[in-house]
Parts: sequence; C-alpha cells; structure tokens
Amino acid sequence: MRNVLLAAGVYNVLWGAFAVLFPFAMFRWLDMPLPNYPQLWQCIGMIVGVYGIGYAIAAFDPARHWPVVLVGFLGKVFGPIGMAQALWTEALPWGFALNCVTNDLIWWIPFALILKHAWQQHLHGGEGEPHPDEARLLDEARTAGGASLADISKSQPLLVVFLRHAGCTFCREALADIAAGRRDIEAAGTKVALVHMGTPESFAEFAAKYGLGDVPSVSDPARRLYRGLGLGRGTLSQLLGWKVWLRGAKAFFSGHRLGKLEGDGLQMPGVFLVRDGRIVRRFRHSNAADRPDYVALGRSLSST
Repeated sequence: MRNVLLAAGVYNVLWGAFAVLFPFAMFRWLDMPLPNYPQLWQCIGMIVGVYGIGYAIAAFDPARHWPVVLVGFLGKVFGPIGMAQALWTEALPWGFALNCVTNDLIWWIPFALILKHAWQQHLHGGEGEPHPDEARLLDEARTAGGASLADISKSQPLLVVFLRHAGCTFCREALADIAAGRRDIEAAGTKVALVHMGTPESFAEFAAKYGLGDVPSVSDPARRLYRGLGLGRGTLSQLLGWKVWLRGAKAFFSGHRLGKLEGDGLQMPGVFLVRDGRIVRRFRHSNAADRPDYVALGRSLSST
C-alpha cells in the first residue's frame, strides 16, 4: 500500500511539473489547437502535483491518512466520467483519453484496496489489544463521583448501560427509556449507571435533560471499558442497515433529534447487569437500533 501511494505521488508530481513547464506539449503531440489560456492547464498541473505530495505523505500511514486517499479515489472515479462525455461529444480526441488511463483507471483497484484496509483498521482498531479481566475493569472504572462500578455493585445490583455517542438518536432514545423505567428498575433493588464517551461535564449536562443527572456515570473516551467488555465498532449493516434507518426515522419523529457527535460514531452500545463486581447478565445489540427492555434487565435478578 505504501509503495502504491509513493508511486502515485511520484507520478502526480512529475505529471504536474510537466504540465506546468510545458503546457503546450500534449496539445502539439495530439495535433490539437493550442489553448488560449495555458495558465488554466498549468493550474491543473499544480493541482495534480499537490495531490502527489498528499499521496506521498499518506504513504507513511495509509490507514491514518485515508481521507487523502478517498479524495484522490473520488477524483479518479469522476474524471473518467467527464472524459467519457468529452469523447462522446467529440470535444476531445481519443488520444487524450490516455491521460485518463494513467491518471485514473489504473489506480482504481489499488486505491479501493487501501480504503478497504483503512476501514477494517478503523473498525477493529485497538480491539486486539490486551485488556485486564472484566472484574478488574469494573474495579478500575470510576464514576464522576469517584466510586468504582464494582464497589457500587457490592451494595446492590447495578445495571450498567453503555451508550452510543451523545448525538445519536438511539442514545437519546435510550436515555428517555431509562428515565421512564428508572423507578421500576430501582423498585427491584437495582441501581443504574451509564458509560459514555464524552467529557464528564458535557455528559452531566446532557443527562440532566432526561432527569438522569444524578445517575452514576463513567467517561470512557478511549473506549477501554467498551472494548474490554466486548463492545466493538459496528459494521455497515449494524450502523446503516435498512432496519436501522426505519427505527432511526421512528425515533427521530418521536422527538429524539440528532445532536453533535461526541465520541466514536461507530461504537456499538450494550447493557450489563453487575452484582458483587461480576457481570451476571449481558445484552449485546445486534444493531445500533436495538431497543433493550431496561426494566426487564433490571428486574432479572429479583425474578430468579
């Protein structure tokens, strides 16, 4: 992948330099009328050269610099469309299409593979890292008040709800559902705690809008607790499948509007019932739109 981007970088810089230094050369080779404004062709050469510098930088870490690759890939997709129209209308000779082959078409597959690799890296980033066992994670997870989730669970069962990012309509729906069922959950002897990816200050203000400002919460922007308990990033179908769109529309029109992204937009939610520092019940979302029955989960120990 790095070699591909380095090659693309060198090619673009050389092509751009040639267009800037010899703006009429290609037109003469193809026996085309010389442009009245060669500066425009030189500007195109400069833009292509700048792309080349971007590719060379991206070569150091293709997965990290995927936006550069994506912008280049889109240009290489749309360029041939414009070329096809120009050839169809005979605005350009067929010989000019050689540019399209070397500038665009030969890079489609390599760039697509780089983007696929970047997506997979982002999807599973950090999930292969070693984590402490669950008991230790719960003991290390401190709420804004300073108590650990493990300590709280020793006095009573603790329903720990891992949320999606604060701007997600399903995160807002979840908070509304928890607020509506909180009395029944607590009547069963279970306490609620929330895990989020925002800052303690911003989340406290956000949760207060749902009457949950006093609920213990853990800030986990690095997603260490999420990943340690097996909650990873969602796949395309889990985040953007048709069921998710339908449920999202329903949640949106029920008043759960979208907000500012705070946290990893791909992170999946989950629910864990913890007792004496151990996880005794788990709910893993099959997609971002799943709507757990928080009351039933909170009552599950008292009903056994």
